[in-house]
Amino acid sequence: MAIRTELKLSLQNNPGTLARMCQALADERVNIVAMDITQGFVVRMVVDNPVHAAAVLRERHYQVEEREVLYTLAPNNPGGLARFAKLIAEAGINVEYLYTTAVEDADMAAIVIGVPDVRRATAAAGV
Repeated sequence: MAIRTELKLSLQNNPGTLARMCQALADERVNIVAMDITQGFVVRMVVDNPVHAAAVLRERHYQVEEREVLYTLAPNNPGGLARFAKLIAEAGINVEYLYTTAVEDADMAAIVIGVPDVRRATAAAGV
């Protein structure tokens, strides 16, 4: 598990908006590691170079918020996420949001977790 910087943007939900934002990052060789888009077209993402990505997006007039989140891998099997969530719960830490993805037959799943105190959550999870 690691503490990573998440970027958050609010985009207009119009055809091509997401494509333009993704292309701006691709043109600068920034890789999107994880992404979540919620109602209202709020985009949260973890990228391989958040400092450069935030600068690129701001140059293109996107309003970018940055936040530390937990980024970890968990076994891609029944109970993999439950074991991790239990450690955080037992420490009395509230999960504000979470997004995850896995390739169906892969051994591990990637998880991004927003918590009020990322350092305390990291310690509670034993990393």
